[in-house]
Amino acid sequence: MRENNTRVAVDIGGTFTDFVAVSDGSLSLEKASTTPDNFANGVIATLEKSSLPQSAIDQFVHGTTVVINAVTERNGERCALITTDGFRDVLDITRANRPDMFNFRYEKPEPFVPRRDRFEVAERVDQAGTVLTPLSESDVRAAVEEIRDRGIDTVAVAYLHAYANPDHERRTREIIAEEFPEAYVTLSHELTGEYREYERTNTAVLNSYVRPIADEYLTTLESHLDANGVEGNRYVMKSNAGTSSFEQARQSPIEMVESGPVGGVFGAARVGTNIDEPNIISFDMGGTTAKTSLIEDGDVDIGTEYWLESSRHHEGYPLQIPVVDIVEIGAGGGSIAWIDQGGSINVGPESAGADPGPACYGHGGTKPTVTDVNLLTGRLNPAYFLGGEMDLDVEQAEAALEPVADEFGTSVRETAHGVLRVVNSNMANALKQVSLQRGYDPRRFAMVASGGAGGLHAAALGRDLGVKEVIIPRAPGQFSAWGMLLTDLRRDYVRTWVRPFDRDGASAVNERFAELADRAITEFGDEGILPEDISLELSVDLRYTGQEHTVQTPIPVGDEDTGSTITAASSETLVTPDAIATTIARFHDRHEQAYTFSLEDSVELVNVRLTATAEAAKPTIEPVSRNGTIEDATKGSRAVDFDREGTHETPVYERDSIPIDEVVAGPAIIEEPACTTLVHPEQEFRLDEYANVRITEETR
Repeated sequence: MRENNTRVAVDIGGTFTDFVAVSDGSLSLEKASTTPDNFANGVIATLEKSSLPQSAIDQFVHGTTVVINAVTERNGERCALITTDGFRDVLDITRANRPDMFNFRYEKPEPFVPRRDRFEVAERVDQAGTVLTPLSESDVRAAVEEIRDRGIDTVAVAYLHAYANPDHERRTREIIAEEFPEAYVTLSHELTGEYREYERTNTAVLNSYVRPIADEYLTTLESHLDANGVEGNRYVMKSNAGTSSFEQARQSPIEMVESGPVGGVFGAARVGTNIDEPNIISFDMGGTTAKTSLIEDGDVDIGTEYWLESSRHHEGYPLQIPVVDIVEIGAGGGSIAWIDQGGSINVGPESAGADPGPACYGHGGTKPTVTDVNLLTGRLNPAYFLGGEMDLDVEQAEAALEPVADEFGTSVRETAHGVLRVVNSNMANALKQVSLQRGYDPRRFAMVASGGAGGLHAAALGRDLGVKEVIIPRAPGQFSAWGMLLTDLRRDYVRTWVRPFDRDGASAVNERFAELADRAITEFGDEGILPEDISLELSVDLRYTGQEHTVQTPIPVGDEDTGSTITAASSETLVTPDAIATTIARFHDRHEQAYTFSLEDSVELVNVRLTATAEAAKPTIEPVSRNGTIEDATKGSRAVDFDREGTHETPVYERDSIPIDEVVAGPAIIEEPACTTLVHPEQEFRLDEYANVRITEETR
């Protein structure tokens, strides 16, 4: 693989677009306002702000919100669905999962393809892949003609059991190419080889829905990069914590649905590795949303049961693709405070975004936001926002909050505290959702907090949750982009194959994994990656015979119980009888951990899974040496209102001047260009050898 010396990552957020570059060991950081009318402009703006010669960039990694925005804002392209005769209404039937059982006003989610744009064709394959009814090519041609006449140029094809035999889907694409060559076509089996027709169909539909927009965006971005002399390798961050080429991203853009946030989760796991802390709760608070995820024993949790827009009152939309397990809520620096019909303060999910932004930006915003209240309570320095690039207007912030204060008959300052309590409560609930509500004791975990607003709220949230400590990593305002530089190229493969799982079936299981490995070698080979540079990780979804729910279990390679990773170039047998026995023992343990019991029943295989990765060049994280005293880092002080803890004259420190390993008592404000960190009274902090800020409760 090509050796990269200059690596750049750019992450588009709801308010700011973040830039991180590592060139021969030196780090460059930039921020620019996100440009919703053309996201590529914000990307180029960060490149232009950097002093780095763009022609010197060897590797460019990009995380984007284009896909998730298209889905949540419902501005994707109209698409059609071609499906098996009798399965036109799968998107309406869904899974019959009512999240709020006693809500008599409950309504099922509206499908992204209306019924009139779904077309049935005669064909049928059983779960073993046997053709029961041949594909009616005349039905397909008639459907394509109707789709073309309606002006729809995006088509999803999802046939029953196509994961077991995709020949009918492939032939359908050939027919569409003959009849309507301009159409975008998505085949369900190319996105997932897993069963469950509703999830697979909806995944294909959503990929079709966003594909033209993603294609146009990536094409525009590539033309901008070409025009600016960026010739290096170009990658897109995917939801599985890996990267892919721009070309692959064009074919399966739905895999970018959580493109930005997963970089922060992966970066948090890497921070934990460096400080020998394997148990991490990742917390990322940006301008529009707050995201959290749990990392146990250093492993980022990645699953294929992901539901968009799912809540207690809404079942959401399933995506059957690998996605890092993230809980995301509308709580960011730009989240707007408002009063509901019952007279209570709410915060978010609506955000002031990048344009006009919070009222204190002075760009025309008039609604109160979290950034405004942080300014009014003294937590933000109006003259040092973005390192002094932007002055914040205190009077505009007060004017925005006054209508809310008048509604309650309180002062602006008291109202500001009310907003902070609400937004902190919302974020605390999200943190508890990934920890306490799933049986994890937060006291076993450290919290890694990032995002432009994360440092302002993390110490209070960590105290509420009871974590061991709160860690603010280097470059927290650009941390998701930083995490992208630490990832590898990755592809995930899955194949549903229901059968008994025992030692006697090792040879057949090995053949299935070999098929997936061959596919990985071929697809990575198209990007110039050799088999010896590809690592394969094996796992299986197992259940007790007769049960419904499965437990994903890693399968060791060969006869060794040391791991489940092997290079694709290895001539070793992937799965042996001893490996099967070891995997069954692991399954019993994992089942008991997940469901509090295990059985002596026979075990059944449902899915085989293979993860293929190719290592990408990445920056090293070196220890920092910094002497001096805390007085050298002191910039002055200002009055900060800590609500129930009172108002304190609080020392302000410049982060890059704080000496390593000196313990400093709170309260304190730690400033850096893209982030402000708040340390509460009765807390203390220090910078470790990697310059992470480590906040703990005071020892008495």
